[in-house]
Amino acid sequence: MVTGENKQRLGWFLTLMIVATISFVAGTRFDQFSASVAPLFGVRTSREKIDLSSVQETYRQLLANYDGKLDTEKLIHGASRGLVAAAGDQHTAYMDPDEAKEFQKSLSGAIGGGIGAEIGSRNGRPTIIRPLEDSPAQKSGIKAGEVIVKVNDENVSDWDVDKVVSKIRGEVGTSVKLTLLSNGQTREVSVVRQNITSPAVEAKIDGEIGILKVSRFGDDTASLARKYTSEFIEKGVKKVILDLRNNPGGTVSAAQGLLGLWLDKQVAMTERRGSEIVKTINTTGSPILGSMNTVVLINGGSASASEIVAGALRDYDKAKLVGQKSYGKGSVQIVIGLPGGSQMKVTEARWYTPKGSNIDKTGIEPDVKVDLSADDINNNRDPQMDRAKLL
Repeated sequence: MVTGENKQRLGWFLTLMIVATISFVAGTRFDQFSASVAPLFGVRTSREKIDLSSVQETYRQLLANYDGKLDTEKLIHGASRGLVAAAGDQHTAYMDPDEAKEFQKSLSGAIGGGIGAEIGSRNGRPTIIRPLEDSPAQKSGIKAGEVIVKVNDENVSDWDVDKVVSKIRGEVGTSVKLTLLSNGQTREVSVVRQNITSPAVEAKIDGEIGILKVSRFGDDTASLARKYTSEFIEKGVKKVILDLRNNPGGTVSAAQGLLGLWLDKQVAMTERRGSEIVKTINTTGSPILGSMNTVVLINGGSASASEIVAGALRDYDKAKLVGQKSYGKGSVQIVIGLPGGSQMKVTEARWYTPKGSNIDKTGIEPDVKVDLSADDINNNRDPQMDRAKLL
């Protein structure tokens, strides 16, 4: 989960640059100045330095003795990556410029050139789970349940899903040929890749039940969720199922906005460094679902912002949780811009539910435990959803 403070930090940075110029002329060291002034902008900084002479010597020896060509830029990124990784926190990471761009795309749901289809593993084979609405895949007649046998004539039937997806994606405007298997028959279809944005929120109505599937917490999550739930109310929905399964999280602000559908500017979570509460995060928006019967679906892929939402709704007795224990990510990361377009994601605090629980590495246990087996998935059964509809 990442905080949305980059704009604030950019403002701080620009202001600092202006004032730093003045201070430099006046003879004040920039690092001393920034360490003194930064707290006034709510930004943490440090004047501490690390002796990197051994790294410099490693570079010299590598340059003198390596039989091959060295890419200095890659070496610099590698050194930075190793420094950050040595902190020993899996959620604190260095991102080179390309990785930083991909990270920002993941928050927005922009995946680049693709066909617009959800692909999963069924019986060990890459399978079309569903084509997205109005996508190139849907327009090409690709259907749910079809097995992907080949991509551009290369056999992929025993590949894992991520590898198949990377093979299908490519430059916008180019074509990809798929060989698909269904009911013992194969067929070929050529699809032109387009810019694909995976929807953060999807909704449907099943009788008097409104189902809200939230796949990520990004800039448009809260607004889309409010739009769909307003439609639920207009159409007389009596119960809402919030599906957070396999949602890895996203931004704190999106979690605040989603919780605001049920909670009226109440505490969503607190952030602590050690035992000190450094920040209290409240929900935003009007609680149009405040009295709505609500069930939240979670599983081992529900992490970070998903756990903030699930934890707060249970703490306030606004929802029952159904499914499997969540992932257990109770830390907060901030993204810091570095020279050259690189970024660093740093764990800056631990977060706690409104009642004071930290779920890091332990997860959230559901009120009603329901497993989802491989056999269920292969046969398109969803006992977790079925149970949620009965509560």
